[in-house]
Amino acid sequence: MKFHSHHGVLSQETIIGAAFEVNVLIEANLTKACDSDNVEDTINYADVYDLIKTEMSVPSKLLEHIAGRIYKKLFDNYPEIISLEVSVAKLNPPVDGEMDKSEIVISN
Repeated sequence: MKFHSHHGVLSQETIIGAAFEVNVLIEANLTKACDSDNVEDTINYADVYDLIKTEMSVPSKLLEHIAGRIYKKLFDNYPEIISLEVSVAKLNPPVDGEMDKSEIVISN
């Protein structure tokens, strides 16, 4: 998922914003959905996207804080999750040199 958000330690980052990429890897027992072919029996990726979009709209200084909030919200909203990996990357971070991205990964 890609977002333009206002996260960062520097004041210019919170004013101008930057490009971010978020990835989630969810492991859950989805046997019921496999049998039923019913979206109500699974973890709806559109709902997951909306949850992450909401969290990405809340300014934070640290990537760790953003990833931690997303991680907690997903576990809180989807008790069927067995394991979860959340990565948040700031694309082209403001450093004195070339860097494609700075990324944090939280998993259990």
